[in-house]
Amino acid sequence: MASTRAQRDPKPAALSPRRIRRACIALGLALALTACAPIYRNHGYVPAEEDLATLVVGQDTRVTAAPKVGRPSTSGLLNDTGWFYVQSRWEQRGALAPKEVDRQVVALTFSQAGVLQNVERFGIERGQIVPLSRRVTESSVKGQSVLAQLFASFGRLSAGQVLGE
Repeated sequence: MASTRAQRDPKPAALSPRRIRRACIALGLALALTACAPIYRNHGYVPAEEDLATLVVGQDTRVTAAPKVGRPSTSGLLNDTGWFYVQSRWEQRGALAPKEVDRQVVALTFSQAGVLQNVERFGIERGQIVPLSRRVTESSVKGQSVLAQLFASFGRLSAGQVLGE
């Protein structure tokens, strides 16, 4: 009768130090592998190429462009002649500092009357601004992009001009 009782009610096997060590090693390897997996974060917004293709240079205005591509979070600094969309993609691996792996800038330029003049897409590669696509009707400044003109104006402004004195 004792043998049938042992078959019905077996005692649980005790955890051996060897099993505990194996479980800890497996858990440590799993944690190490997940810590090395990159985590990506996207910041900002850039309209899709399909949405930009619906814009007609020389015909669309600020009013008609806004429903097609959305209003930007950034526009021209001193006058509202340009809309700028910026999107960045960041990668972080473990405890390392985040690294920017991609940046896109879309610039829409409008005339003083509000008519769309340029649609330009830029990428940042190795710290340099690289034009990816451009649709331009006319350019009054030769050899300079909208962003180059924008960044060039920073050094020529004085505090009095900005404050309106």
